[in-house]
Amino acid sequence: MPDFIGARGVRRLTPARLALVLGAFAAGLAITMVVAPLLSVEVVPGGRRLTTLDLDAIVRGGNDDATIFWMRRLPRVLAALLVGAALASSGCAFQAVLRNPLAEPFTLGISSGASFAALLAIRLGVDGAAGGAGVSVAALAGTALTVLLVWRLGRVGGTLPPATLVLAGVTIAMFCGAASMLVQYTADFAEVSAMVRWMMGSVGGADYPALARAAVAIASGLVILLWQARALNALAAGDEAAASVGVAVGRALGITFTVAAILVGVSIAIAGPVGFIGLTVPHALRALLGADHRLLMPASMLAGGTMLIICDTVARLALAPPELPVGVVTALLGGPTFLVILMRYKRGLRA
Repeated sequence: MPDFIGARGVRRLTPARLALVLGAFAAGLAITMVVAPLLSVEVVPGGRRLTTLDLDAIVRGGNDDATIFWMRRLPRVLAALLVGAALASSGCAFQAVLRNPLAEPFTLGISSGASFAALLAIRLGVDGAAGGAGVSVAALAGTALTVLLVWRLGRVGGTLPPATLVLAGVTIAMFCGAASMLVQYTADFAEVSAMVRWMMGSVGGADYPALARAAVAIASGLVILLWQARALNALAAGDEAAASVGVAVGRALGITFTVAAILVGVSIAIAGPVGFIGLTVPHALRALLGADHRLLMPASMLAGGTMLIICDTVARLALAPPELPVGVVTALLGGPTFLVILMRYKRGLRA
């Protein structure tokens, strides 16, 4: 197995280095969260220009700028923060336990299973019958069923080899992809339009009550993954190495895989299938910071939230007044990065 964690490997982590790195990432996230919702594009004769909302008007309230900021811009920034942090941390966890740089929610079939369930809900009209939450509930149910299937298919005796787990995920992803196409083929024009919009991913429809519910689940999952950081260091070195230092391999793997899958499911319920954040963010940070998950995991959470806020802002402004789906922006940025990771992985196999 090639060393996928980067040349820096596991560096000695001191309290000073931990505080410095995480402080820098937290500062970047804070600046992004303040600046992003203020940016706008104004159409002027001969083109467009970048403008900002009036801070004084936002503070005073009772005006258009305040309404736009508090009711439209801030909820989508918070949604992007939650979804980005959840996807990046789950990708970081999957890459560690499977010891594979290409492991992430899409390659493991989790996103495909959730998407199939959501499209089926749209086709059956469940969303309207469930008061607008049907698609989200279906996505969560699809996540749970997919995780169960991948886990059962990938299990060999009492162990869960990474290779068989990835193969099981790819198989489920292919099946769910075909089933999703069948659902779309049998749908009418309005249903297909809704399916396509959902599949592209967006944080634009988030509201505060839904975000509050999602925040509880995501925050709980993030805390558990942070608690598992030492075990992830051991698991990344292999099951035998982890067991030799006292890690209960089966228990740690089960907790990590389940919690990461729940984070993915909640994220898809909020924003639809937003790709590549779970792949590119932790892999890039692993090469930059090293493979110690006590630092890598919280850094991935902060950087994932920052990255998705930036991508959503680009999606909102690039063609304004029309908006691009954020999933299109993450795919355009993540696709080339995926190819770079794949080429590096192939070079490692030859070594």
